Amino acid sequence: MSGTSLRVAVVGAGIAGAACARALADAGHAVQVFDKSRGVGGRMSTRRVTSVAGTDAMLGLDHGTPCFAATGADFLGFVEQGQRVGLLARWTPRLAHGAALPGGAFWVATPDMPALCRALLKDLPLHTLCTVDGVRRSGATWSLESAGVTVADGFDAVALAIPPQQAAALLDVHRPDWAARAQAVPMLPVWVLMGTTDAPATGCDWDLALPASGPLALVVRNDAKPARTVLAGQAQWVVHATPDWTGAHLDTPPDQVQAMLQAALADCVGGALAWRFAAVHRWLYATLAAAPGDEPAAGAWWDAGMGLGVCGDALAGGGVEGAWRSGRALAALVTAAASGDQT
Repeated sequence: MSGTSLRVAVVGAGIAGAACARALADAGHAVQVFDKSRGVGGRMSTRRVTSVAGTDAMLGLDHGTPCFAATGADFLGFVEQGQRVGLLARWTPRLAHGAALPGGAFWVATPDMPALCRALLKDLPLHTLCTVDGVRRSGATWSLESAGVTVADGFDAVALAIPPQQAAALLDVHRPDWAARAQAVPMLPVWVLMGTTDAPATGCDWDLALPASGPLALVVRNDAKPARTVLAGQAQWVVHATPDWTGAHLDTPPDQVQAMLQAALADCVGGALAWRFAAVHRWLYATLAAAPGDEPAAGAWWDAGMGLGVCGDALAGGGVEGAWRSGRALAALVTAAASGDQT
């Protein structure tokens, strides 16, 4: 690689990929972003519901990351800037059973969680519904493949911003040592129940619950978050099962998972719920079990000789903040290499 402006392919349009792509573009690089989904956001996803019994309203249920914390000064500065322009909102939910709120407050993107990634990727070339299942290096440039067909080529660098187990398959040919490390990262699955009900008869005077036992890890009143649609007499729910419960029911049919999680939510709120809409989603790589123990000091992996990099929350402590920091870290490494600075 030479010169100061590179052609870079970013695979993955979650927060890590979006932060990486934006930082690269701001540094003067020509960036294209590829994602297998129909939209952006990755685990910062929203399920759109166009028909709920008794209404014609369109709802968005944030069934991926429902909210996030900001602890580091750099990330806090980023989210506060997002708040000033109306992209992010501070959320201080009422917790069930008088529990203390970890970190004081959470943040949410508005009007839905993918809005943050959409804003970061604004005006950048984006290829959705494009599953990249191979990356090939020929001479000094890279090409991307999908189902054996080249979908884009001529890139000086490739940045993989996808879950580590998915990245491992793309890395194996080029950096088998990275592939082995990526495959070993302890990512855990989570089943998610989402839906709408009549307002609970018991009142339910809280917005967020963190059950200490049972199958549920997190219960969120989605309509209690800033800038969400509120329907009179109804409640909107996003319910995360624990990774242990999910692991025990990883291949259970979705309709059975839904029924079990609905029953668990009824126990949590103290009474039966009248459901108007419900669905479940299984995230195979939802959360980092623990710090891998060998997180790179830079927060990303980068091979300047090859022009190949990896970023993601698993390389920087987990969560939205870790993903954002890792994406920016990889962009900084790419830019340093382009300018000839390998320190």
